[in-house]
Amino acid sequence: MKLFLSIVVLAVAAAQSSAQSGHSVARQWNEKLLESIRRDFARPTVHARNLFHVSAAMWDAWATYDQHAHAFLFPETHASADTQAAREESISFASYRMLRHRFASSPGFAVMSPQYLALMIQLGYDPSDTSMTGDSPAAIGNRIAQGMIAFGLADGANEANSYANTTYQPVNPPLIVALPGNPGILDVNRWQPLALSFFIDQNGQIIPGGYPPFLSPEWGRVAPFAMNDSHKTTHVRNNTEWNVYQDPGPPPYAGTAGEVLNKHGFEMVVTWSSHLDPTDGVMVDASPRSVGNATMPSSNFDYESFYDHLGGGDSGTGRLLNPVTGQPYAEQMVRRGDYARVLAEFWADGPSSETPPGHWFSIYNAVSDHPAFERRMGGTGPVLAALEFDVKSYLTIGGAMHDAAVCAWSAKGWYDFVRPVSAIRRMCGLGQCTDASQPSYHANGVNLEPGFIELVTEASTAVGERHEDLAGYEGKIAVRAWQGPSAIDDPVLQTAGVAWILGESWWPYQRPTFVTPPFAGYVSGHSTFSRTAAEVMTRITGSEYFPGGMGEFHCEQNQYLVFENGPSTDVDLQWATYGDASDQCSLSRIWGGIHPPCDDIPGRLMGKQIGPRAFSFAQSLFGENCAGDLDGDAMVDGVDLALVLSDWGSTGSGDIDGDGTVTGADLAIVLGSWGACP
Repeated sequence: MKLFLSIVVLAVAAAQSSAQSGHSVARQWNEKLLESIRRDFARPTVHARNLFHVSAAMWDAWATYDQHAHAFLFPETHASADTQAAREESISFASYRMLRHRFASSPGFAVMSPQYLALMIQLGYDPSDTSMTGDSPAAIGNRIAQGMIAFGLADGANEANSYANTTYQPVNPPLIVALPGNPGILDVNRWQPLALSFFIDQNGQIIPGGYPPFLSPEWGRVAPFAMNDSHKTTHVRNNTEWNVYQDPGPPPYAGTAGEVLNKHGFEMVVTWSSHLDPTDGVMVDASPRSVGNATMPSSNFDYESFYDHLGGGDSGTGRLLNPVTGQPYAEQMVRRGDYARVLAEFWADGPSSETPPGHWFSIYNAVSDHPAFERRMGGTGPVLAALEFDVKSYLTIGGAMHDAAVCAWSAKGWYDFVRPVSAIRRMCGLGQCTDASQPSYHANGVNLEPGFIELVTEASTAVGERHEDLAGYEGKIAVRAWQGPSAIDDPVLQTAGVAWILGESWWPYQRPTFVTPPFAGYVSGHSTFSRTAAEVMTRITGSEYFPGGMGEFHCEQNQYLVFENGPSTDVDLQWATYGDASDQCSLSRIWGGIHPPCDDIPGRLMGKQIGPRAFSFAQSLFGENCAGDLDGDAMVDGVDLALVLSDWGSTGSGDIDGDGTVTGADLAIVLGSWGACP
C-alpha cells in the first residue's frame, strides 16, 4: 500500500506538471493513452482502435453540450451552467473508465493505473463516483464510457477473447531463422511464421515460447469509422468470408505474370540492406532541400521509376525554398548509412513505442505545441479553444487511423503475403536465375546484380578477393548486406556493418528477438497509416506544411539507435510537409528489410482515400460543414468545384462519396449544396 501511495503521489506531480503546460484535458488524457500503449504489447490494430474509441468518447462528451454537434455514439444532449467545466469533467470520467477497461490486462497496468487515478485527483474529480444516472457530468461521462465499451465488445474485434483469431491458420510451417535457407516453405506466396526461442515485440514486451500468432488477420470484420459496405469486397476461402476494405487487388505473386515485379521488389530490399553502413563513404543531403516532394505512382505496381533501386530513396526532388519563411532550406549532409538506419528505427518506433497510429498522435501533439500554430480547423475560421480543437482533431485522426488499420489488415488477412526474410532466403537458397550457363541456376532463384547479389566462385573466394570470407561456399549466392545481429556482441557499443554474406542467411535490420512483424506484408501498415495521417493532418491544419515549413526530430550521435550503436554523427530527420514525413516512413520499411515496394505503394494509395473520407465524415459530426465544402470555409463555391474537377477520374479530396474515384456523383454533391453551409 505504501508503494502504491508513493506511485500515486509521483503521478499527481506529473499530472500537475502536464496541466501547468496549458494543455487541454483531452490532451492530458491522450498523453496517458499514448503512455499506456507504450507499456502494452505492440499491437497496431488494437491500439488504432483504442485511440479511436477513446477519442470518440472524448468527442461525445464534448458534443453532448452542443446543440449542433452530432455524437458518434452517445444519443444524449445536455445543458450546463458552466459548459467548459462540464465538458472537462465528462471527458475525464469517460477517458478514465475507458483506459481502465482497455488496459486492465496490459503488462503496464500496474504502472499506469495509479497515473489514471492521479490525473483524476489532480483535476479535482472523485474517481470512485461510478454513477450512471442523472445529468451530472460524471454520470454522463460514465454512461459514454459504458456505451463505448459495449460497442467495442460487439464491433467484431473479438475483444472479449483478447482479440484472438477465430479461423485463420498459417499455411506454412515456421521458418527457423537460426538456420540458413528456407527449404520448408510450402506456399512461396503466403505468410510464414518464424521459429524463435522467444520474441520481444517493438514495445519491449517479452513473449515466451516462440513467435506470436498472426496479428488481426480477421480485422476486416471490425466496424469501421467512415466506411460502409460500398467500400468492402467479400472473398471466400475455406468456406470462410474475408472482408477486404478498399481492396487493392492481389500482390505480384511468384509463378504468375507478376513474377518479375515480385523478384525485383525483394531484390531491392537486399540492395538497400547494403546501405546500412556508415563507413562506406556515401553522403546524402537529408534536408527538405533534397528529400521529399515525390510524385506518387498512380497505380499499385507502377513504381519502376519511382525508387532508386540501387542507390536508395525515391524520385523526390526536394524543395529549394521554405514557403513559410521564404528562405532556402539549409543543406544537411550526413552519412547514408546513418540516415537509413535512423529512418528504420525512428519510424519503427523501437522499444517503448506508441505504435505507428500512436506515433501520428504524437506528431499532432507536437505540431499543436508549435508557437506558430493556430487552432483554426482547416486553417480557416475562428481560432478555437484548445479543448475544442483537440477533441475534434483526435476524433478525426483516431477514426482515420482505425479505418487505416481495418483496410490494411483486411488485405493482410486475405492476401496473406510473404515477408522479405522468407522470400529472400528461399530465392537465394535456390540459386541464381540470370544465366543458365552458370553454376547454381534455378528458374525460381534470384537475379544477379554485380556489387550487390553475386555468385560465389573459386576466383571470388581467393585470398584478398571480395568473397574471401565465404571460401567453401562456392556455388552459393552472396549478397552485400547488413551482417545481422550475430555480428554484434554489444549493441550499445558495436555495429554489425555491411559485408558479403550468404543470401540464404540474410537478415532484416532488426533485433534477433524480433526479426519481422508477426503478420503478413501486403499491404504495408506503416504506409497506410502514414499516408492516411498525412492527408488528415493537411486538412486539419489547412496546410500541407509543418508549422514554420519544417518538422524535425533530433537523433544524437551514438545515443539514438537501439539495434546497434549509432548514428555515427548527429542526424536531424527533417520534413517540409506531412506527405514528406509519410513518404519517409514508407521508405524506412524497405531499408529496414520489412517490406518490398509492392507492399508500400498500395498502402499509400489506400491512405490517400482513407484520410479525406475520414476528415469529411468527422466534419459532418461537427455540425459545421456541408458535404461539398472541401476547403472547410463554410461555403460551397468555385474553389470546391475546382477541387473536384482537378481530381476528376482519380482519387483525392474531391472524392466526397468515398468510392475511390472522383465522378459525377461527387460533382452533384457540390452543385447540390452550392452556397453558404447551414
